[in-house]
Parts: sequence; structure tokens; C-alpha cells
Amino acid sequence: MKAQNCVFLSALTMACPFLRDVVDEEALVLRRAFRRERVFRDRLDPLAFPDDHLYERYRFSADGIRYLCRLLGPRIKHRTARSHALSVEQMVCVALRFFASGAFLYSVGDAEQLNKATICRTIRSVCLAIKALADVFISFPGHRRLCDMKEEFYRIAGFPNVIGAVDCTHIRIKAPSGAHEADFVNRKSFHSINVQMVCNADCVISNVVAKWPGSVHDSRIFRASEIYQCLSQGEFSGVLLGDRGYGCQPFLLTPFTDPQEAQQAYNHAHARTRARVEMTFGLLKARFHCLHKLRVNPVRACDITVACAVFHNVACLRKERAPRVPPAIDWDNPAIFPDDDSGRLLRDQYVLNYFS
Repeated sequence: MKAQNCVFLSALTMACPFLRDVVDEEALVLRRAFRRERVFRDRLDPLAFPDDHLYERYRFSADGIRYLCRLLGPRIKHRTARSHALSVEQMVCVALRFFASGAFLYSVGDAEQLNKATICRTIRSVCLAIKALADVFISFPGHRRLCDMKEEFYRIAGFPNVIGAVDCTHIRIKAPSGAHEADFVNRKSFHSINVQMVCNADCVISNVVAKWPGSVHDSRIFRASEIYQCLSQGEFSGVLLGDRGYGCQPFLLTPFTDPQEAQQAYNHAHARTRARVEMTFGLLKARFHCLHKLRVNPVRACDITVACAVFHNVACLRKERAPRVPPAIDWDNPAIFPDDDSGRLLRDQYVLNYFS
């Protein structure tokens, strides 16, 4: 047995002849001296990471998340710390992670080391809290002076007197149960809610209507909206820009179907200016991937959509990092209401005064 041990030690020495050499020990000392010290972060503190890490997972910087915590804290903070209740920072980050990723609840729970039920309750609590602030962050025509907003739109392509661009976007949802399931099937044959939004030149949302099933036409949603009533009564000085799916109105200008020479210049400026609302949809869905498909019932889908719109405005107003936007898809929505005569007259005057 001793002979075998001697042979083993001899073989080990031959395989590692410099194991106890002085040079190796000096190399180990130098390696330890230049080794980067490991930093063990507190897992209970989601803000103990650099901004790049936070942007990728939550779409906000550390300062932005702290602002949201101060904003939502009074509404979502637990009264006691019993049963290891989540902190405000944890609750906000859990909800933002779901909105940003659109992942399944258990996937968000695995990432945040929480169970599915806790994730569900937390998302619902934050969603309702931020939705309650919609009137603060989503205001038509906007938080700035009307003349400043018109000037910003004019700088895009020389289209005057514009106070917003309007359009609708479909938010895919799972097939709802009940007798009204067919109402949510849109023209592309999938279930959705049709959400109307108005934005300004900075892609800040100034109006959102999220309550209609996917089968309802864009122009019908607009005619039933509060903003239509306000504009038709002349409460705001300016016009909206919409696509061909809307009927031309004195307060809503649409492009010409078969434009002539001067009308082509009008259509070109109209398309470039109205593209702001398409950019807004792209930014919103790129920032919050959950809006590509919501696995919830229609009522909760509407709540989440409004909550994401508020978060989007907060991010825009705070100049948070904007995500890359994929190309928009044009639905080519045909009109169902005819153009108003006074709307056509105003559109012709625009062509004569500004684009001839």
C-alpha cells in the first residue's frame, strides 16, 4: 500500500512539477492583487444595479423608478410588513417587468423570485394606481401652450394649425368567453381591443380611449368619443390629422383619395405630420411588449393599455431612453362615414393657402 502511495505522489509531482514553486506563488499573489472584487448586491433592492440593467428589464432608469415609487407609494404601499410584504420599489419593478416583457406571470415570478399569485396581485395593484393618474399625465390637447404645440407640428412638414394626430391600434388579447366573443374579432381575424389615441409632435399621448372591441371601426370610436364632442363644439382652436378611415371634418383633416398636383403636396405634408401617431404606437409597443398580446380578459386588457399609456408619457416627459421602433403596419382602414362638406371646403382652403 505504501508503495502504491509513493508511486501516486511521484506521478502527481511529475504531472505538476511547479505546484509548490516560488514563481507560482508570486503569480498567485499578483493575480489576487489585480482581481476585480466581487460585489454582492441585495436581491431585495432592485435598484442596486446600473441603469443599463434597469432599462433592459424595466424600461426606466433608477431615478425614473424612484420617481414612480414616490408617485405610486401612497396608493400601493402595504400598511404593515407582515408576511414579508413587498416594498414599493419591488412592487413597481414587478409591474414594470411584466409590462416591459409581456412574459407569463410565472416567468416574471421566477425572475423576481416571487410566486405567481403575488405577481398577479402586484401587477393589478400598480395598474389601477397608475390608471387613476391618467387624467394627470394624459391631457388634451396637452400640457404645453397651444401655439407651441402647433409650432412643433409645423416644423415637421409645414402643415399649419395642427394640435394632434389621431388613429387607432389593435391590442391582441386572448379569446374572451361569453356571448360577445365574436365582437372582439377584428378584420385580421384575431381577437383584440381597438384603442384610439391622439398624440402631439413629441409622441406624448394626449388622449386615449380603451374600451371598444376589435370589430368596431376607427371612425365610429372617434364619433363616440368625448374629444369629438369637444372639437365639434369648437372648444379648441386647431385641427387633428387622421387617415382615410375617417371622414373629413372641419376639425379633422384627412388626405385626398386621388390628389392632383397641389393636393399631392398637401398629402405629402399630411402623411409626414400624421406619422407621429404611428411612431407613438411603435414606441409604446416597443417599450411595453405586453401590448403585443395580453392574456387577460378585455376589461383588464383595457386597464393595462391605459396604464402603459401613462407610463409611456412619464417616460417621455422624463426623457427616458427610447427603444428601437420596428416598422409600422398600415391597416388601410376604409372609411364608413362620408366627408363633411364643410370639412372638404376647409381642406381645399388649406391647399390653396399653404400648398399651392
